[in-house]
Amino acid sequence: QVQLVESGGGSVQAGGSLKLSCAASGSSGYRFSNCKMGWYRQAPGKERELVSTIDSDGTTTYGDSVKGRFTISQEDAKNTLYLQMDSLTTEDTAVYYCAAEPSAYACWGGPYWGQGTQVTVSS
Repeated sequence: QVQLVESGGGSVQAGGSLKLSCAASGSSGYRFSNCKMGWYRQAPGKERELVSTIDSDGTTTYGDSVKGRFTISQEDAKNTLYLQMDSLTTEDTAVYYCAAEPSAYACWGGPYWGQGTQVTVSS
């Protein structure tokens, strides 16, 4: 059973930084770096939107609104996904979700979702 647990959310002032983590667990020896891992967010009254993904070959994508400010990375040995968020604005306020999506190699039963972590940016 796949489990994704986000952490690192909180409240920060505009211009500040936060780093989110997503600890992934599943069957023994399962490597989530073989999945397409990603971060999505949902603000009140809005649809869930893509923040960033990292594919099994290391290819990264970013939503237009976060390009140049957010950085996705992963630590294979720890099955952990990260999102470094810099130069935060009030528009970044949302619940951030970690996702493990199907790739050519793994996570075929996905997408799997974490429970979300709240990020609040104040002016």
